[in-house]
Amino acid sequence: MSAINREQVAHLAELARIEMTDEELARVAGELELIVSSVASVSEAAGPDVPATSHPLPLQNVFRDDVVGETLTQEEALLNAPDSQDGKFRVPAILDGE
Repeated sequence: MSAINREQVAHLAELARIEMTDEELARVAGELELIVSSVASVSEAAGPDVPATSHPLPLQNVFRDDVVGETLTQEEALLNAPDSQDGKFRVPAILDGE
């Protein structure tokens, strides 16, 4: 695997429109190289017998039955409304026209 060098970091910084000093370019190149080598070492440890995971603990969705419970009647829902008309909440218009 080739090392990440200063020129590659400078090219990426230019594409991202990030101004970097020579010192920053050298430091970031070293940091990125360390990240790449760390990922490579993890990839070596995870062989074909190790299942891919996205979380360290097994996750399971918990579903419940969608059962209609006790609901308000139309009159109960409108009981404390500041304004209602024809069995609906009445609110000030915010758009012109309709």
